[in-house]
Formats: sequence, structure tokens, C-alpha cells
Amino acid sequence: MSVPRLPLRDELFLLGHNDDTGHPHIHRQALALGLAGAVLIDLFLAGRITLDPTDDRPAGERWLRLHTEQPVGDLIADTALTTIRHRRTTPPVKAFLRTFSADLYERTRAGLVAAGILRQHTRRRLAGLARTDTYLPTDTKWPVITRARLRYLAHGREQPDHHTAALAGLVATLGLTEHLYLDDDTTTLTERLTAIAGQHHQTVQHITAAVDAAVGDLATATYR
Repeated sequence: MSVPRLPLRDELFLLGHNDDTGHPHIHRQALALGLAGAVLIDLFLAGRITLDPTDDRPAGERWLRLHTEQPVGDLIADTALTTIRHRRTTPPVKAFLRTFSADLYERTRAGLVAAGILRQHTRRRLAGLARTDTYLPTDTKWPVITRARLRYLAHGREQPDHHTAALAGLVATLGLTEHLYLDDDTTTLTERLTAIAGQHHQTVQHITAAVDAAVGDLATATYR
């Protein structure tokens, strides 16, 4: 039985966490920015949005444009469409990422729980006074299949489609390549995934670059 392909943000969420502990590999806010970028990329690949073709500013400052308002049938993606449509002015990519990512980590996790892909586990300590909630995959096939697709790409065993190439770019940008559990040198693997992503849609590359810039701004603010 074939396993349905998840939205890009859901795959990125799974890759962003340890399968056994549920702990995020990177800062949750940085991952949330990546999730917001994944939502935009899925909307672009679905023909719902584009970037202003006359705009030659840096990737993060380019304007988002609605191509069509037709829903895609995914709650989070359709919420993003509504957010873009109802803004007084069409937002630049990086501004959208910052705003839309505010609670996106929790919304993505809730969606995965509702879909039966993640399950909440509660651990009580100190005679039940302290409670810790973790969220683990209900079946290891979900993160394993996603990592396998990137492994096949990195080793040249498959030709990348636009979806998986975009995932490769986001994984490389967010510094998640070392958590793919491949034997390759992390630097070489990151370069390989980045090169694969660079062979596909330029708009996807611009959105990924905006994620990189937004994460960089976050790191600067955190350590200031």
C-alpha cells in the first residue's frame, strides 16, 4: 500500500524532530519560519501564488502575489491564502514568514496529531506535580520515508521532483542535514542538497532564501 505524500510543512516538521524523543533539532521559532516557507512553496507549486516578476529586490523583500484565490483544501494553506488576500498591501515574503510563523509550529503539530501521524505522550514527574508532553510518530514510516527520498536524491538514485527538491533546499538551509542519518559528510551533503534545489523553480529558491534571511535575523536578535 502506497503512503500518501504529506504537505511540505508536515515533512519538514517530522525531519525537524528526533524520532525517539520528539525534541526539535533546532530552535522552534527557526523551524516555524521554515514551516511558513514550506506553506508558501506548496502554494506556489499548486499555482496559487507567485512573486512579483518585476521586483528585483532581495528575496525576502520581494512581494507576494495571488495567482488565484481558489482554496487547495488544506486548512493551513488556505489560511495563508486568506491572510495574503486580506492584507491591505501584499506583503513581502520575509514579512509574511514572520507573521504567519507566530503559531505555525503548534498548528502544524496539531494537524499531525489530528491526522494520526503524531501521538501525544504525557510524562509526570515529582509525584505527578510536573508534566511533560512529547509528540512522537505513530509509525516510523512517516519520517523514514521522507528521509529516504532525500537519501535517494543525494545519492543520485532518483530524479528530484519540485516538491522533494524544495524539501532538500529547506533542510539544507535550516541545518538539518546532519539529522538525516546519512553516512555522508554533513558539509558535502548540504552542498549536494543545495545544488539539487538550485536546479528547480527560481521562485522556490527565492522563498528558501527568504527563510534563510529570516532565520538569520532571528539568530541576530537572540544573541544581541
